[in-house]
Amino acid sequence: MSRPLAEGAPGLFERSTLRLAGLVLLVAALAACSPSIYGWTVRTSSTPTAGSFSPWELEREPVAIFEAHAPGGLRGNELGLAGYLAEVLKTVAPDFKVVSPQDTASRINKSGLAPEYARMRADYEQTNILEAAALQKLGEAAKARYAFQARLGAFTQTMTDRWKIWDLRIVQTRSSILRLSLQLWDTRTGEPVWSSTAEAILSSEVVLQDPVYLEDAARVALGSAVADFMRGRTSSTYTPLNKAVDSLIRPPKSDEDKQD
Repeated sequence: MSRPLAEGAPGLFERSTLRLAGLVLLVAALAACSPSIYGWTVRTSSTPTAGSFSPWELEREPVAIFEAHAPGGLRGNELGLAGYLAEVLKTVAPDFKVVSPQDTASRINKSGLAPEYARMRADYEQTNILEAAALQKLGEAAKARYAFQARLGAFTQTMTDRWKIWDLRIVQTRSSILRLSLQLWDTRTGEPVWSSTAEAILSSEVVLQDPVYLEDAARVALGSAVADFMRGRTSSTYTPLNKAVDSLIRPPKSDEDKQD
């Protein structure tokens, strides 16, 4: 004769609940032990610097950061890229004389060159060239010999369920692919000094609902391009094993930080 569930082993539903709780704890523990909050890879393709230019020139000559570009379908996603680049440079090259995007925009506007800046940006969208005469005026206004120009090429986010119980999603793979380019221009001569393209692929096995953020993808892509610039590399692959680049990803906020 079978015994009532209350007197015997846990029932099917109770066992499933226990397994579910155990799996959630295991995934959370593995995430906590991971050296990076993502699995990520960035591949870069960069040019040598022009002529006798050395990256360390930027310790002597100021470099401005222009706002990033994006094609029509991606417009709006480029917002913030210039700021991320400024933070990356501050972290990996603190001795560079960087004129922040805010200061660059302020100096250009105070000089009455906002219309000139808008025209140059519109032409750049079609030609990928910063027109020399306008660039010289803007460089003088920004008080910068050089200027960084970023351009967003692509950004996608995907979500794939990896394990579900009935209608309850337990583990989901979330990933992002981002492509961007970064150029350095000489504002006095109109010469492109250096350029790089970077493609970043980030993924995460998650229990929570957070996506793989564009900011994190942009930070590792820009960090990898800057690493090429400083090391004189023309083709590289970066992963979380590169601790300097991996550290550019901001750690997730704690529950207390989110409440603040």
